[in-house]
Amino acid sequence: MTDAVLVLEDGRTFHGESYGAEGETFGEAVFSTGMTGYQETLTDPSYHRQVVVMTAPHVGNTGMNDEDPESSRIWVAGYVVRDPARVPSNWRSRRSLDDELKAQGIVGIQGIDTRALTRHLRESGAMRVGISSVDTDPDTLLEKVKASAEMAGANLSDAVSTDAVYVVPAIGDKQYTVAALDLGIKSMTPHRMAERGIEVHVLPAGASIEDVKAIGPDGLFFSNGPGDPAATVGQIELLQAALVEGIPYFGICFGNQLFGRALGFGTYKLKYGHRGINQPVQDRTTGKVEVTAHNHGFAVDAPLDRDTETPYGAASVSHINLNDDCVEGLELRKDGKLKGFSVQYHPEAAAGPHDAAYLFDRFVALMKGEI
Repeated sequence: MTDAVLVLEDGRTFHGESYGAEGETFGEAVFSTGMTGYQETLTDPSYHRQVVVMTAPHVGNTGMNDEDPESSRIWVAGYVVRDPARVPSNWRSRRSLDDELKAQGIVGIQGIDTRALTRHLRESGAMRVGISSVDTDPDTLLEKVKASAEMAGANLSDAVSTDAVYVVPAIGDKQYTVAALDLGIKSMTPHRMAERGIEVHVLPAGASIEDVKAIGPDGLFFSNGPGDPAATVGQIELLQAALVEGIPYFGICFGNQLFGRALGFGTYKLKYGHRGINQPVQDRTTGKVEVTAHNHGFAVDAPLDRDTETPYGAASVSHINLNDDCVEGLELRKDGKLKGFSVQYHPEAAAGPHDAAYLFDRFVALMKGEI
């Protein structure tokens, strides 16, 4: 095996062996707590420019298949595992994870103490990192890490969005039409809407309110995606215009952060973020607790104890994270009627539990005017 080295922005260094493609890569070091679902993680555009550390020690056990990718490619900037599977075993597997990483040019490292690395990121926070199997001198690699781009202030949605409008047809009888802004959308998301009779028109990240209105939608959806919500302007203006027009809104992940900013709230960078398929969230509107799939490094700064009057209605925090009480969802009501809502996690359940699937039904109820 080829030697490889991982160097964090603060100089902490880990030595291991190359995994996936040989070469050099840089990004923001983050960790994912899911024990499975690595294929969906790798192909989630929200991980653009992030080096993902897997906390589960065994990765790659089920190989890679052709049914579960959430986009057309792997988006992570790098991949860090402790003990990769030598031989994958699953009836749907078509190739090994190592082979897929090599085929797509994804540089990784194996054989390091991922528990120690995760504990370091929890204590010190997410930071820039470099992995290299071509320059294994920690000092020179550290200089390259310090010269690499930071996540704070990064506007990345255009880099992961579709270039042209495409339509995901309703499954069965068409009931509604939704304009979905692709900020890094996962393929399962429009599929979940299509299952409910929704025809989904997926628009590029730079779409205007005129583009949205031209579809004649019953609702507007903002997807997940990478980057700093504070660096985004155009999508917030689009969302504010849609709220003025009275178009029902549903957003997830990045779409939750942009909803918050459109309503006048701030956003901030979490110390190390929430990533994985085992995050506990409470829906304050029902009192129920859900186990949810997460991937975010920023959060909305909104008061938990009161409604906030906005130009579009009364905004409130609808969901909270039970680990740290950060905002996991927002609601907007006017004259007692729901006008829009959002959550910080991934209800499409790819990969992850199905506890939050009801949110797509809530979107249907919103478009019906029932809530």
